[in-house]
Amino acid sequence: MSNIEKILDVNVTTLNYRELITSIDALIQENGQGNIIAVNPEKIMALQKDPKLKDLINSATYTIPDGIGVILASRLNKGTVTERITGVDLFVKLLELADKKRYKIFLYGAKPEVVAKAVENIKRDYPNLIVAGYRDGYVSDQQELVEEINASGAQLMFVAMGSPKQEFWIEENKGKLSVNIFQGVGGSFDVISGTVKRAPAAFRNTGTEWLYRLLSQPSRIQRQMALPKFLLKVLGTRPKK
Repeated sequence: MSNIEKILDVNVTTLNYRELITSIDALIQENGQGNIIAVNPEKIMALQKDPKLKDLINSATYTIPDGIGVILASRLNKGTVTERITGVDLFVKLLELADKKRYKIFLYGAKPEVVAKAVENIKRDYPNLIVAGYRDGYVSDQQELVEEINASGAQLMFVAMGSPKQEFWIEENKGKLSVNIFQGVGGSFDVISGTVKRAPAAFRNTGTEWLYRLLSQPSRIQRQMALPKFLLKVLGTRPKK
């Protein structure tokens, strides 16, 4: 049985959090390699005009449904994506896994003070986890960075460079690295460091973080219009009865 559902020709994993963590843990145990990319309505709409990026995302090991619109689209198509999996929450669950299994992690990206504070907070909250190394997003010598990551022995690597830059960086470098799991985490270092606050739990639990962000930043209205356009496009591509 496939763990992938196609939504507007973009792969979306149907695994829930528990199944996803189990699969990722097994991949690490087998010394395999995989990558995680978050997809949401805005990104799926953008991919309709970018075949190169769509192919890159569709080649990912796990494409997580980070957006309530993706869940709604699956329901409209009578699909099997049942649980929203946000990039930052999966990041936290992977930190918990690393803490439990004593896996080594490497963080790359964000401003120097942000990634340093994120590492400080991770070490405080997950005492058994091994932070094998970290670098900010302003590294100029990429070969030196690759050597440093490999020397660290990290099994999990989190890349915070924004999308799609982080996805292209992972694709370009994963073959040179001995890391098992890569996750592009966008602004998650800002959240873990405390630099940026997430939406209140009431919004997160109901999948309406987009509404909180819109209320906080009305200028996001143009970006948020991707959701109704996305759902209309999904409706328009449903098979005729």
